[in-house]
Amino acid sequence: MGYRLKVQAKFGFIAVIGLAVALPIGWVAVSNSGAGKGAETPPPAPAIEVPVAAVVDKTVPVFLTYAGSTDALRTVNLQALVTGYLLKRLIPDGSDVTQGQLLFQIDPGPYQAVLDQARAQEQKDAAALEYAKASRTRNEAMAKNGDVSLDTLQQSSSSEQQFVAAVAADKAAIETAQLNLDHTQIHAPFAGRVGISLLNEGALISTSGSQINSLVQLDPIYATFNPPDGDLPQIQRYQSRAPIPVDVEVGSGENAAEYHGKLAILDNSVGRGTGTITARAVIDNPHHTLLPGQFLRVRLHVTDLPNALLVPQVAVGSSQLGKYVYVVGHDNKVEQRFVTVGDDYDPLVVITRGVAKGESVVVGNQLKIGPGALVKPVPARLESTASAR
Repeated sequence: MGYRLKVQAKFGFIAVIGLAVALPIGWVAVSNSGAGKGAETPPPAPAIEVPVAAVVDKTVPVFLTYAGSTDALRTVNLQALVTGYLLKRLIPDGSDVTQGQLLFQIDPGPYQAVLDQARAQEQKDAAALEYAKASRTRNEAMAKNGDVSLDTLQQSSSSEQQFVAAVAADKAAIETAQLNLDHTQIHAPFAGRVGISLLNEGALISTSGSQINSLVQLDPIYATFNPPDGDLPQIQRYQSRAPIPVDVEVGSGENAAEYHGKLAILDNSVGRGTGTITARAVIDNPHHTLLPGQFLRVRLHVTDLPNALLVPQVAVGSSQLGKYVYVVGHDNKVEQRFVTVGDDYDPLVVITRGVAKGESVVVGNQLKIGPGALVKPVPARLESTASAR
């Protein structure tokens, strides 16, 4: 009986060990079964809808752009050539005037009196000349018969010559008096705009430099700018073929205004200190809206570039590595292309390297995609791409 109990205890110990070994094996099997369910492949992300535009090629103008300012073709200080009191101002300050228009009137009274006196003196001397001519004629006839002396004949001839000279001097005095009288009226030497008067009616004007006002010509007007000497060969090359068209722009945004003209003047030397040359374009200004001294942007249309590749400006992104665009491939996956950007022609911009004609570039939703992203391209209208980003 004691032997049987010992055997049962032995087998009971073996059973307990077997159960202990079986439990971990079963737990591992259950654990492996659960792990298999968690490793399933997730479904692919849906394609992101993005607006796209095609890379196009066009002939575009090539501009050289500079900062400049306006200058009047002609500017004059209006001054008097005679002394007198300012009698009238015949135009308001800031008025546009025509060539020859009367602007100011100086008191003409004293100069009219001098003219009248000169004319009267001429009449007196002319009458004396007539008598001297008649006297000489009589003396010549009487001298032939010996009725007058030779000295008397010479005196009558001398008197005639003196009065001839007196009449000539009177004519010069009349001309001088007439000029002085005319100078009491100040006329516009050319069409333009007057400024603010410096003297009022009743002011005494002298010939020692009393400026009354100023006059500037406004149409046409100069746009003055300073290209660097590095641009000079290119400008000279195209200028030798034909006058270079020039566009100037003042203001910005809704207040911007554009004017047009031609390159007219290149100075004869380059500034040693600046390395630039002074250039001037003649700009049409029929409405006198450009005034001397305004700052503007000057663009020289030197030539045209054929087959330039353009994309919408909103398609171009920027990173620390440079400018880039997202190009949609045939599999509708996005490729990031780094590009070289040229001039802009709002709303397009020239791409000189990095894209090909006909490729599709993303023009909106760029923040939602990245290289290799699957997209659903939708054609975008160019006018609406500015707000699509």
